[in-house]
Amino acid sequence: MVELMKRSLFAILIFALLAMVPASGHAAEADFATWLKALRAEALAKGINANTLDRALVGLTPIKRVIELDRRQPEFTLTFDQYINRVVPARRVRKGQAKLAEHRKLLIEIGKKYGVQPRFIVALWGIETDFGRIDGGFSVIRALATLAHDGRRSRFFRGQLIRALRIIDQGHITAEKMKGSWAGAMGQFQFMPSSFEAYAVDYDGDGRRNIWRDQADAFASAANYLAKSGWRADQTWGRAVKIPAGFDAAAIGLKIKKPMSEWRRLGVTRKDGSALPKRELPASLVRAGKAADGPVFLVYNNYRVTLKWNRSTFFAVAVGTLAERINGR
Repeated sequence: MVELMKRSLFAILIFALLAMVPASGHAAEADFATWLKALRAEALAKGINANTLDRALVGLTPIKRVIELDRRQPEFTLTFDQYINRVVPARRVRKGQAKLAEHRKLLIEIGKKYGVQPRFIVALWGIETDFGRIDGGFSVIRALATLAHDGRRSRFFRGQLIRALRIIDQGHITAEKMKGSWAGAMGQFQFMPSSFEAYAVDYDGDGRRNIWRDQADAFASAANYLAKSGWRADQTWGRAVKIPAGFDAAAIGLKIKKPMSEWRRLGVTRKDGSALPKRELPASLVRAGKAADGPVFLVYNNYRVTLKWNRSTFFAVAVGTLAERINGR
């Protein structure tokens, strides 16, 4: 009798465990559906049209690949030289020069209006999407919904999702055509929805801020971002320099600003050993990478502005480097 009861209890336990396997998948789906319903209610309360929400959200499912990419740890760290060779290859320089020539008239016009040199607009374009060739390919709405539901940075991505839905509701793009990176950056310059709302421009006056396919809108939006972030049209970004042996490492960093004459007095020269320019710009020394002998750059205001776009030293130096090489330097 006892043995029979043990067998019965064991069978019940196995049945219960098996029953839980498919239920967990259904529970996850139900959880996302419940979350999405609450998100829809919030979007409605914030003035987004119900028809827009139906088209964008009905049948929406999370993207497993987005979670994998968000949590993925890089297998190795690129050195600065490896990064520059990958991001600013000769092929990209040549293509950037061709794109600058192709759109010269429009870029000069936009550059004058916003106070941003065309070579920097083209450099950002090249590094962000290889001049519009690569936009990420993810549905921005699905990607943002996935990240907002995931919980790791839900508050940030929920806000970005609401903004993306508002952009669709305003008629700038459809949900189907709103493509971008796995993190929700979109268009030819990879704007997050919050950056779109703050900086995107309808330059051609057609009633839409089309940063995906309209070249004028895309260029003007990038230039407007830089201009509103403090860009100076009368300055470049910085330059590679040499520091003397025994140079005080404490003087390297963005917190230290000195006029050009002071850096000259301290023995800092251009990379080729010639004297620094005589123009008295406030400048800082930065080192690319963690190595004590890594390359050093003397950077100006526009470098700091580029960091507002992407807070990576490698990225900011790459933008400046590509811009100068496109310009033939």
